[in-house]
Amino acid sequence: MTSAAGGPPTHNTPAALALGLLTGGVIGASLTAFIGGCVVENVPLVVMGLALPAVYGLLFLLSTLPRRAREAAVVPRTALAVIENLKAVGGETSDVPVRFELSVVPDDAPAFRVEMSQDINLVELPDYRARGIVVVEYPPDRPWKTRIVKRPTPEWEERAAVARVDSVPGPAMKSDSPVGCAGGLLTLFGLLLGVAAVLLLFRADLFGPDGGENDAARRPSVSSSSFTTAVTSAMGTVTLGPGQSMLDEGALRKAVESLTQGANERRALTVVVQDRLLTVVFAPTGVETAGFDVRSLPYDRVPGLVEEARTGVGSPQSWQLTADGVTGSLTLRVVVTGDGGTVTLVADGQGTVLRRSGS
Repeated sequence: MTSAAGGPPTHNTPAALALGLLTGGVIGASLTAFIGGCVVENVPLVVMGLALPAVYGLLFLLSTLPRRAREAAVVPRTALAVIENLKAVGGETSDVPVRFELSVVPDDAPAFRVEMSQDINLVELPDYRARGIVVVEYPPDRPWKTRIVKRPTPEWEERAAVARVDSVPGPAMKSDSPVGCAGGLLTLFGLLLGVAAVLLLFRADLFGPDGGENDAARRPSVSSSSFTTAVTSAMGTVTLGPGQSMLDEGALRKAVESLTQGANERRALTVVVQDRLLTVVFAPTGVETAGFDVRSLPYDRVPGLVEEARTGVGSPQSWQLTADGVTGSLTLRVVVTGDGGTVTLVADGQGTVLRRSGS
């Protein structure tokens, strides 16, 4: 005669599926907010990523508190059971998880068959064998939560020693019902929804609006020509910010003007231009005939000269333009190096190529 008690709760009930969806959403949203907040250094997002699972856990605990209180108030029932079969399912510690299949025969209730797992100490494992009699406890309303009593009272221990318990026919109820495919898919779907919700709601903080102020603040603008200038009596340097180049339209002219403001009469002996660095060596003070006016450089020809020199060097790796006016006439020398060799162009003060050498 088998028990009329209901089987263990299934994971595919509407409530269980909804809980799986919500749990996945919380996991996805909290992880995305925490990682995204750390990357963009957004404190509210980091706090949200930490607080969301804590709040969800607290709400879950409070919502299940009445049910757990009712279950704790149920007095467990003690009964004898016969071990139909048992199997150790793993473990590397002194306590080994063992899966039991039991036929439980209470004194004042229908008998039932149950499959459950319980940790058994290695020293005590030989005491459990097939067809052996054990003392068990279980909640009357949840017989699938049957547990073996390892240290029964003397009365029950004596009964187990002399009792004979018959097997209960029929399938065994299991303490752990398998998670259905639908539950797993809904949890995954909830996780993706949580990720998408955070990315959508906080897209301005994570990515910045297209063409907006946040985007401009993260990427240096060539038009604003943000650079660092250092000037001494003998030399001046201008270093461009990341993402900029002296070949950008107007960049070289603005860099030169930043060095000549307030010193319009200063002349230069040599000017060296690299991708993000401008170096000007000024003529000694008081020597008016030496050098050249650095503002007379053919700015518009510089990108074309560099591009022409790049032809034939394969993949360009570096370039440098040197303007030399020590002898009185301005001479431009462009050197481009690549994996295919080095090309040198020599041009006059107007940017007209006089000769080319190299690859």
